[in-house]
Amino acid sequence: MKKNLYSLVLSENVVAAVDRMAYAMHTNRSNLINQILADYVAYETPEKRMQRIFDSMESLMAGGAFQMLQPSASVFQLRSPLAYKYNPTVRYSVEIYREGGPAFGELRVGLRTQNHMLGLYLMQFFKLWSKIEQHYNPDARSGTEEGRFIKKLVLRGEIPGAEALAEAIAAYLRTFDAAMQAFFYQIDRPAAAAAEAERIYRDYYEHASCLL
Repeated sequence: MKKNLYSLVLSENVVAAVDRMAYAMHTNRSNLINQILADYVAYETPEKRMQRIFDSMESLMAGGAFQMLQPSASVFQLRSPLAYKYNPTVRYSVEIYREGGPAFGELRVGLRTQNHMLGLYLMQFFKLWSKIEQHYNPDARSGTEEGRFIKKLVLRGEIPGAEALAEAIAAYLRTFDAAMQAFFYQIDRPAAAAAEAERIYRDYYEHASCLL
């Protein structure tokens, strides 16, 4: 959404109160005034939409294996312990773009480790998952980059409301994590591990109401 510079005449006391509130909310004066005016005229800003998506995701993901991390204005972060030896932690970051388009956001999945074998297994799963995903859904846009799995979040057809979008993202995250856990659980049986990961994705593909 394009922003322009406007000149307003405001009371010093009002500006001081706005600045105090902006500081408490970890934002700046312009963003806060923009949000206040948008709320007053019942207009949903991109920031407000992001917040609604993230709030819904937090409710949907609570109580499971995922641990929510402090989100920023445009990025929702969470992590999940991986069932492999010392239980390393996989980190998920979901970014929602401010501007609309075919791709409305991006998912990044990674794990910091000095364990060379774990790193190889993780990349093996990332590449397997991309291959499975693109087999069933040729429009899927995912791959690996600098040791991470990266996926453009693209929905078929019109993008739904914030709550439905949050449900679609949450469903994909749960599917991805379940497949990764199953893959590592059978890491000594590569064929079985790959088959189980594909079964989990196929079930998601056949039943997902909104396919990413």
